[in-house]
Amino acid sequence: MTFKLFIQAILKFILGVLLVGALIFLPAGTLDYVGGLLLMGILFVPMFIAGIVMMIKSPMLLAKRLDVKEKRGAQSTVVKLSGLMFILGFILAGLGVRFGWFTLPFGVSIGAAVVFIIAYILYAEVLRENEYLSRTIEVQENQRVIDTGLYGVVRHPMYFATLLLFLSMPLVLGSVYSFIIFLAYPFIIAGRILDEEKLLCKELAGYEEYTKRVKYRLIPFIW
Repeated sequence: MTFKLFIQAILKFILGVLLVGALIFLPAGTLDYVGGLLLMGILFVPMFIAGIVMMIKSPMLLAKRLDVKEKRGAQSTVVKLSGLMFILGFILAGLGVRFGWFTLPFGVSIGAAVVFIIAYILYAEVLRENEYLSRTIEVQENQRVIDTGLYGVVRHPMYFATLLLFLSMPLVLGSVYSFIIFLAYPFIIAGRILDEEKLLCKELAGYEEYTKRVKYRLIPFIW
């Protein structure tokens, strides 16, 4: 662990809290937004804990997760579309509170929060299984194919976890309008997966054989 990595991680965490908070609560015009407070809690408390654990046990993995500069044009487009989805979705949820639009029952928010936490646990397990995970699409030095654990079920368990995470977010916020926006995510991530697999089949030894052993990319028995 280096002091530079520590500062970088803390600054990005604080920036994330401020940015998400601004996107949700400024359009709402109030901090008295239970769904927003619930999402902030289940999003950033586990993120802070996970960051501390990675900083202590695997600073190299943390450094990879903090690197968000995509080198491939197709992946850069995916990142931009995802960012636009978040901005529109969070703002719509906040505006719904301000103007009294239809809000889902609070029980839906609680149920979605449970799904979110389960997805976070799956995400943590993927990070534990695969030390080569980074935020960008690349083949790293000495990288090998991981085909055990969750990787024996689907080829991209991290994206499966993010699918649950992101689709549960607008439900935690209680906004059906935001949920409609977030329905774009499965299509966005499908494009990322297809482009990523082209690179892995070309540059990662054994990956093409792995795709024949594990047939499903994202969701078992579906795709």
